[in-house]
Amino acid sequence: MAHILAIESSCDDTSAAVISNGQISSNCVAGQQIHEQYGGVVPELASRAHHENIIPVVHAALEKAGLSLQQLDAIAVTAGPGLMGSLLVGTSFAKGLALALNKPLLAVNHMHAHIMAHFIDDPKPRFPFLCLTVSGGHTQLVWMRDYFDFEIVGQTIDDAAGEAFDKAAKMLGLPYPGGPLIDKYAATGNPAAFKFTEPNMPGFDYSFSGLKTGILYFLQKKTQENPNFIAENRSDLCASIQATIIRILLHKAEAAMLQYGLTRLAIAGGVSANSGLRKALAHLAESRGWELFVPEFQYCTDNAGMIAMAAHLQYEKGMFAKQSLVPDPRLPLSAAHEV
Repeated sequence: MAHILAIESSCDDTSAAVISNGQISSNCVAGQQIHEQYGGVVPELASRAHHENIIPVVHAALEKAGLSLQQLDAIAVTAGPGLMGSLLVGTSFAKGLALALNKPLLAVNHMHAHIMAHFIDDPKPRFPFLCLTVSGGHTQLVWMRDYFDFEIVGQTIDDAAGEAFDKAAKMLGLPYPGGPLIDKYAATGNPAAFKFTEPNMPGFDYSFSGLKTGILYFLQKKTQENPNFIAENRSDLCASIQATIIRILLHKAEAAMLQYGLTRLAIAGGVSANSGLRKALAHLAESRGWELFVPEFQYCTDNAGMIAMAAHLQYEKGMFAKQSLVPDPRLPLSAAHEV
């Protein structure tokens, strides 16, 4: 039985998890509240907080798993993509720990790990399936033929869906992170109250920059006419914005599913925690007779549990990294083939 310690520090959450023979035995996360006052993640502050959090989080993960450092068989870490300063804290710690313990090192692609989160708990998707990966920095449609055999069939050419949620929330005067708050207010709003122009992108690629600009101009015009417009219509605005983003996401996902003749649809990434998106996907899957797979909430946002699962699969294939590992803030998903 292999015991693997996994570390995730790609953005502003410091996380450590332990996986033993393919089963997650601990998944601990330390968040960072300091970014709220700035309306977004400040890279320098994020890396400093990782320095403070990483040892306590690793200790908590090992304690919950009932293991000592000496019982570990490998150390895994997120190698990218992400914020360079944040990635450096995690990779430096993992490399040092692996060297001190004389244990192999596993370098995990953060985006690949989001998809691998589907294999933590039952029901697990059978191959092939299409995964819609939606986060603050990425929006991708990935055709999964096997764990390490996949193809990106569509992705955003500019901004990610998660960023669109957060930027729209900021325009509405909501605190960071605003995506969950849009979801909250949308629950009591009318999704058809306001209409925003949706991008007309060819193929399966996405674009959200135009939508963000359209929302900005719309709000500027309306607040000039009525300074209280946002406050008076917050729930309807949130519902309308959320419905628009969801329609854009599902339109491409449905088209790709039909194009490739797939019957299993999965969603991953932080935005997969959005209740509106989950409901819309469930309705789409039911209407088409497809199987839908959504990870447990704790494995949707950034966490080391998903890094641990990806690392377990790499460990079984002997896909180890060298001590010369350097994190890559723009590490492409395709690099998961060669990690």
